[in-house]
Parts: sequence; C-alpha cells; structure tokens
Amino acid sequence: MENISYQVTIGETSRVYPAGTTYLSIAREFQDQYEHQIVLVVQNGSRLEELHRELDRDCTLEFVTTKDRIGHDTYKRSMSFLLVKAVHDVGGHDQVERVRIHFSVSKGYYCTVEGSVRVDEAFLKKVEARMREIVREEMPIEKRSVRTREAIELFRRHGMYDKEQLFEYRLSSKVNIYKMNEFEDYYYGYMVPNAGYLKYFALYLYDEGFVLQMPEASAPEIVPPFEPSPKLFQVLKESILWGDLQGIDTVGALNDMVTKRDMREVVLVQEAYQERKIAEIAKQIADRKNVKFVLIAGPSSSGKTTFSHRLSIQLRVNGMIPHPIAVDNYFVDRELTPRDADGNYDFECLEAIDVEQFNRDMQDLLDGKEVYLPIFNFKTGKRMRSSVPKKLGEQDILVIEGIHCLNPKLTRQLNDENKFKIYISALTQLNVDEHNRIPTTDGRLIRRLVRDAKTRGASATQTIGMWQSVRRGEEKNIFPFQEEADVMFNSSLIYELAVLKQYVEPLLFSVDKSAPEYAEAKRLLKFFDYFVGIGSESVPTNSLLREFIGGGCFQI
Repeated sequence: MENISYQVTIGETSRVYPAGTTYLSIAREFQDQYEHQIVLVVQNGSRLEELHRELDRDCTLEFVTTKDRIGHDTYKRSMSFLLVKAVHDVGGHDQVERVRIHFSVSKGYYCTVEGSVRVDEAFLKKVEARMREIVREEMPIEKRSVRTREAIELFRRHGMYDKEQLFEYRLSSKVNIYKMNEFEDYYYGYMVPNAGYLKYFALYLYDEGFVLQMPEASAPEIVPPFEPSPKLFQVLKESILWGDLQGIDTVGALNDMVTKRDMREVVLVQEAYQERKIAEIAKQIADRKNVKFVLIAGPSSSGKTTFSHRLSIQLRVNGMIPHPIAVDNYFVDRELTPRDADGNYDFECLEAIDVEQFNRDMQDLLDGKEVYLPIFNFKTGKRMRSSVPKKLGEQDILVIEGIHCLNPKLTRQLNDENKFKIYISALTQLNVDEHNRIPTTDGRLIRRLVRDAKTRGASATQTIGMWQSVRRGEEKNIFPFQEEADVMFNSSLIYELAVLKQYVEPLLFSVDKSAPEYAEAKRLLKFFDYFVGIGSESVPTNSLLREFIGGGCFQI
C-alpha cells in the first residue's frame, strides 16, 4: 500500500509529514519558536482544530497559544474540567452532588460544591494537591463523539441532570464527550491535549465557596493576586440566587420554561424584578437629601440609556425633577483630542473630555446659577453653547451618563455628598450548564450585534472586528472604577438570549468564511444551538431589551 504524505506550510516553512501525524507532534517541533504554550491550530486560515486531530490533507497551519484570546479561553475551559475532576476525586463521587462554576471573580471563577463535603481550607488544599498531581502525570484529556441520546443516558447515570436537560433540546445527532481517566463531562468548546498544560492556577476560599484563580491572556504564565470586588460579587451572587429561585439556572432549565410553561409570566416577573430594583435605587437617592448629581457608568451594551429613562421616572415618583446630561457633550474640539499609539483619535480617554469646564458648570448649577450647557456637534467636531440656560431648583436633579462617571477625576471638584454613583452592566446569571459559563462579555456582544445592525447599519463582521478594541477601553476606563459605585445594577434579563436568538443568527450567518471574524461568528452560532427561541411580542415597551431589538417607548 502506498504511503501517503502531506505538505504543511507554517509561516515561511514547509514540511512533509505522513498521513495520521497529529497536530500535537507538529506543534512540539515548533514550540521553541513560540514564547507561550501552543494549545490549538488554525487550518487553512479558518478551521480551528484541537491538537489531537490527525493530518489528512495538504494545508497551512497557524498556531494558537495561551496568549491568544481563543487559546486563553481553551486554557480556562480545560482548567475547569481539571477542577471538577479533582473535587470529585477528593470528595468522593458519592459525596459530591454538584460542582457549580458560577461567574468570574477577580481573574478566576467562583465555584461552589453541593453535597455532604465541607468546603474549608483543608478540603481546598487537598483539591489543589490532587490538581497538581494530575498536572504532573500529564493525564490525557480524551475526546469521543457519541449519539445525543446516548449522551443523555450517560449524564442521567452520572447524576448530571443539568446536562441531561440541556441535550434534550439538542438538534445535532452527535455530542463530544471529554474524559480524564474514568471521569467524563461535556464542555462547550475545545480542550488542551492533556493536564500537563495546566500548570498555572491557585485556589482561594471565598464566601460560601472558593475561587479558581487563573492567569490573564496578557501574561499566561503568571497567576495574578486574588483581588475580589465585594460589591460586584454581591450583585452577581444575588443574580444567581434569583435564577435559582425562579428555577432557571441553566439554558436547559430556560428551554423547559419556553416549551412547558407560560413564558409571558417569566418575562413579566423578570421585568417586575428589575423595576423593583430601579425603584429601590431611586428611593436611596431621594433619601440622601444633598444628592444633585446621579452619575451612571457601565460597559458597552449595558442598557445605560434605557436605565437612565426608567430611573428618571422613578425619581419623579419620589418627587424629584430629573434632567439628563451626557458627558459626551463635554468632548474637547476634535483637533485637541489625544491620539492613541496608532495615531487614531482616542475618544475614550479622560483627556478627551473638558473636565475643568464640566466641573465649573456642575458647581455653578449647584450654586444656583444659570448655566448654558454645551452641545457637541459630532459632524463638525466642535462644541457649541446651548441656547437655553439651565438652573437647578430645589427638586431638580441631574442624571449624568458617561463612561468616566465613576472615575473620581471626572468630578474631582464636586463634593462627594452631592454625588450618587451607579454602575450598570449586563451580568449574565444564566449558564449553559453547571460547568460551562456564559461570559458576561458574550451577552453584551450579542446585544451590540443586534443594536448595531438595527440602528447603525453595521454588519456583524464590523461589530465583531471592533469588539476587542471596545473591551480594551472598558478594561482601562470603566472596570477599575466599578467599586466606586454606591449601587450596582444588573441589566441582564434571564430570558433575553432566547429572544435575541432570532435577531442575531441571520447576522452571524452573514459573516464570510474567509473573514478573520468568522471563527467568532461560528462560535456564537454554535452557542445559540442550545437555545429554544421565543418571539419578542411579550417584551414590554419599556424593557431594557427594547434598546437593542427596537420597539421601545423611549426616545433613544
């Protein structure tokens, strides 16, 4: 029989390998040319592959390392599998009922264990020791494909009822199962070949569970110190408890609600819950008699504009007269705007705002003076003076929205007693299942894809292409100041992804297979395969979701 070989091109290097050669063995040949661990490959510019796969054609290969976003996500996903395996090994499969990976805390994941085991320092040390033992052994992470019905029966036997529930709605006929020794589990996305890749982590006892701390993509071999954000943590934890109370903690549970219950009631209960939260915030503001400036900040696609309108209504209920102010009107003239490292205007830095003028105007208003507030003309890049002056009466209050509103430097000349700071973000409380998180950033990206297409005529390719730049701006200008907030508001709706499915799927399908953004579009399309979609007719016109899908009652 003739031996078959294939030509592989990596950068400017071409080599010939026999058929059946694994990508792992090729990656090992080139590893010394890369600073960070190779964890995946991209075949022919678009097809992402795990390293255990075998060569079956002539191709070009690009290596994905732990410093790349996709590689970093693969590392964290594989680390979750290692953690769950170790907890069961230490606690005993008959004693550990559930390991839940909830949400991101510091640079890691907050996790809890349910069952008859006690999660304390002694237990956590044993889990960490077992994880490091598995790493030293380089325990293989094996993958097999089984029929969906077989997977459902497997998860039922293992007591993984969340996964059994999830796959009852799976249209695909096959499911990929990962295995470490006897322990089998399902994970949404690719894995590293063996546990030897997973050297960098730490475990910290925290609240009622613990945190699995991991490196950032920018420094994939360094585990950063554990620095929790207590206010954000409490909001996230409250969201999880709310989801549990409603019986909707995973996508499978949501699908059950869609197919077996009245989703109109689910929608209305969630909307009522958010309205109650907004009313509570308005009451807090009203109770602080000296507050004149309500400062609202949050990352992209958090629903800040609709939230501001709904908060203003509740402020009126409490006897106040709110006035919206956009910090963007205080942009410096275009030619004075700082530039970034690439020579482009940096509109997101604080220096793009005339901070001195902003503080003078706000203080003058506080002192009872008439002020002609500016209006920024985005076409000309110039700031103009409004034609009608503003003056604050006793019941008047300014509702100010902008990305820097929580940065103390923006309002440095104003007394703290006159400020009330609000951080808003779409903190997804729903997970795919107990071991597969839905990152908050995914929820916001999906919202933005729909909104940009509807209101700005932007394609999914354009929105995905600029998303990492948006994220970098948030990391620099918003997230460092979130704990400055007096209150935090979670704008995520437990049902929203089932609604957004119908809007975003056509946009994602439009991304060309040759585009760099295709891999991300394909990942999101696969993600929506888990959801049973619902229509938007039950979504109230004042819902935060209307800011993205349209049909809202507010002038936005």
